Amino acid sequence: MKQTYTYEVNGFQIHAEYEEKDIETIFIPLLKKWKGMQKKAGRRILVFLSAPPGTGKTTLVQFLEYLSEQEEDMEPIQAIGLDGFHYHQQYILTHEACVEGRIVPMKEVKGCPETYDLEKLRAKIHELRKGGEIRWPIYSRAIHDVVEDAVLVNRQIIVLEGNWLLSSEDPWNQLVTLSDDSVFIGADESFLKDRLVDRKMKGGLSLEEATKFCERSDCRNVRRLMRAHQIANTNLMLQADGTYKV
Repeated sequence: MKQTYTYEVNGFQIHAEYEEKDIETIFIPLLKKWKGMQKKAGRRILVFLSAPPGTGKTTLVQFLEYLSEQEEDMEPIQAIGLDGFHYHQQYILTHEACVEGRIVPMKEVKGCPETYDLEKLRAKIHELRKGGEIRWPIYSRAIHDVVEDAVLVNRQIIVLEGNWLLSSEDPWNQLVTLSDDSVFIGADESFLKDRLVDRKMKGGLSLEEATKFCERSDCRNVRRLMRAHQIANTNLMLQADGTYKV
């Protein structure tokens, strides 16, 4: 049976729907696992959660944070995202990138690995792993740009979500060595395309416009990651009914 949860993230109200069975058999066991790992390590631990566009990974990690705060025997986790490591918009508007063998303007492929500042991310992760309070950047969809130092990171279990954290492409494939645990969520490509097109249409685009946009960006990124990702410690498949299969 699915249940709808309402909770607040950074001042915004979130509505999320999850199957009770998934919560009991997947989500809570993961939270308990991370609590045990952190206690054993005696330091901050970092979990990578990677998934292609359209899988609802951001909502999921926010829900895991909420869930960890509701259970008395849980250690509260902190969910943060990769998207604050996009290059700044001004840089993207004035630079090109080599993407799958083609030189293209970055603004046409925003969201692919080449539009992220990987070295900045790597340095920030090293800082995070030292265990003290740090500031973390976010990507603002209101201004379509990075906002530096927007989030205070201060918990001992950190779940970092993003598309490319478990990419098997070089040099992204080296990033996983900086994590303590990893989760990958896959899904059928046609199912994700339908979800992505629907999301763009809800944003005001026509069916034709939404389809063209997705084929140019999000759907290409779905195919790219689904065909070139590393095997995680926990691997899930998002089903068409919104449930998860291990």
